[in-house]
Amino acid sequence: MEKLSSVTIKPLEKSIYLKPYTMHFTQNGTKRTWDLLRVHDSVAILIFNVTRNKLVFVKQFRPAVYFGSIPEQESQGDIDVQKYPAEIGATIELCAGIVDKALPLEDIACEEVFEECGYHVKPSMLEKISSYRSGVGSQGSLQTAYYCEVTDDMRVSSGGGVDDEIIEVIEMSVDEMKEYISGHNIKSPPSFMFGMYWFLHNKCKK
Repeated sequence: MEKLSSVTIKPLEKSIYLKPYTMHFTQNGTKRTWDLLRVHDSVAILIFNVTRNKLVFVKQFRPAVYFGSIPEQESQGDIDVQKYPAEIGATIELCAGIVDKALPLEDIACEEVFEECGYHVKPSMLEKISSYRSGVGSQGSLQTAYYCEVTDDMRVSSGGGVDDEIIEVIEMSVDEMKEYISGHNIKSPPSFMFGMYWFLHNKCKK
């Protein structure tokens, strides 16, 4: 997962995931403009393995995090992967996926749990946490988060994603998670942090 080579950064050419727009509007009598992105909504699943009392996460290389970790003056053209290794773009996240098919969100969430983490779960096993907006400065897409408890015997594959995805399934005890979110350079998105504090408040035994 951490082997990276032949990295080249170019202007956006064409994308099936990102649609850029500029919004022109008048607010309180002032004319303004704002650059926007239309992206897919998504689901995220906070998984807790009750057999071993472990939280189940995914670790993956995120090109946007990698790109954002490189100084602007060095982030064009070919990138020196010795100076900027893949590790700077690796994140720890909740199991998640985009909503790109006409299915109930719970069904999509169950598919993601299987594809990424290898557990077979049913929609009835999901507890909705909340829906919230992400990337409010540029995209404002809607993410819906669920909580799901699993057992060892529900894991029917190693996970790891589909197609060209490269996903590592990792586990943390509650204490390990607490230590991780107490750090000062957390390589996880805000939705992950929200999920952890929700879990501590609602599911973690006092």
